[in-house]
Amino acid sequence: MPKLTTLLQTLHHESGLPSLTTTGRDAFLIILARTSRMFAYGASSLVLALFFAELGFTDAQIGLFMTLTLLGDVVLSLVLTLVADGVGRRRTLVFGAGLMMVSGTVFALCEGFWVLLGAAVVGVISATGGDFGPFRAIEESMVSELTTPGTRADVLVWYVTLASLGSSVGTEMAGRIVEGLVSGKGGWRLVDAYHACFGLYLVMGGVSMACAMALSERCELRRAEPLDNDDSNNNNNNNNGETERLLGASEPSTTTTTTETPPAKRSWTSQISRDSLSIMSILWFLLMVDSLADGMANMSLTTYYTARKFPHLPKSALGDIVSTSYLLAALSNIFAGPLARHIGLVNTMVFTHIPSSAAVLVFPLAQTVPLTFGLLLLRVGLNNMDQAPRAALIAAVVRAEERTAVMGITSVVRTVASMTGPSITGVLAGGGRFWIAFVVAGGLRLAYDLGVFAMFVNIRLYKHETVEETQNETREEGEQQEA
Repeated sequence: MPKLTTLLQTLHHESGLPSLTTTGRDAFLIILARTSRMFAYGASSLVLALFFAELGFTDAQIGLFMTLTLLGDVVLSLVLTLVADGVGRRRTLVFGAGLMMVSGTVFALCEGFWVLLGAAVVGVISATGGDFGPFRAIEESMVSELTTPGTRADVLVWYVTLASLGSSVGTEMAGRIVEGLVSGKGGWRLVDAYHACFGLYLVMGGVSMACAMALSERCELRRAEPLDNDDSNNNNNNNNGETERLLGASEPSTTTTTTETPPAKRSWTSQISRDSLSIMSILWFLLMVDSLADGMANMSLTTYYTARKFPHLPKSALGDIVSTSYLLAALSNIFAGPLARHIGLVNTMVFTHIPSSAAVLVFPLAQTVPLTFGLLLLRVGLNNMDQAPRAALIAAVVRAEERTAVMGITSVVRTVASMTGPSITGVLAGGGRFWIAFVVAGGLRLAYDLGVFAMFVNIRLYKHETVEETQNETREEGEQQEA
């Protein structure tokens, strides 16, 4: 029994749950908001194209809808993440959830193409099942604000894992709802069953809004005064004067008077320092390479290639293996936290992603169904284990007031790059060279992995948080002295 108890305690610690519970109520609300949102995105991605086909829209109209919706999400994400810290993160999330509810309402009630397109472009609708809106960047910035360097990766792992499960459950539920309504006693029309699924989208938007409204002030950006101003430089040996400055005491100090620098005017948009830009520019370039590769060999194109390669393979078998791979991906994310603690953020990003990249590279070589499915499981199962460590890495190398904007730009960069990939694959597939897309994509992904390792393995982490922690410690000491 003692050994079993020790084993259970070790598993509990390695799971990252203690980090999640100590972070507090806000972390659970953020995770619940994203899980409910991904539930809605998973459901909409399954029925959206089918809904349009049932309404009689042409393939060209469906393609136009997908493209413009993605562009709308990119613009909305960039604008809202740049102003979120200025107008308030919680307020921005509430506004975004309101747009999501508006889109859900329109899709639940309307059938006109241009009305639906307008609601999707201006509002928040997921055409692909991905989280391309403004929410994720702001939420990841909130999690970074709520956590410490020691707990951040664990909390982000659960943020990613439960969102993946939400997406999987949403996809499954949407299919069952449509089938149940159409074949049930009510005899619903197929198009009405699709409308009902978007009603669910509206409800999940309401859940997301309720979670955002319940978040505490701790989720907002805490702006700390810099330590390296004129006062601290001229009086670095005067602890009482420093404490008095940090506490904002009203009585004048007996130390030498210096000219204080007026506080910087608070901007409505986030400002990114030159130091952070120099780091992030490298990472953004590498992420563009990786996202281009992902777009060239995305799951839709992968399943299409597999179906062409094995024309007698039942579609049900293909669907089962894809669902299994998504479930495996959700479960594997749990191990990203322990790995990040033991081998580091960059090593976790790289060494979990390399096998997935290699599986993409050799995917066309598989000539049997079992080997093809084995490579697919390896590729999808490990593909997302770098997400939480990557978010933790970004939070560790930029300033707190830059995180929301940086993560928003990161999302936009990745989305724009991934949009280019399918067009390249389409040209190759039309010329009978479909397999080349996987070879190129695998090579690009491996180049991304090696580039991240070479450029970031020795980077200094948490250098800005060390300054903030010093400020907090000094402030607490001053409060204790006054008491």
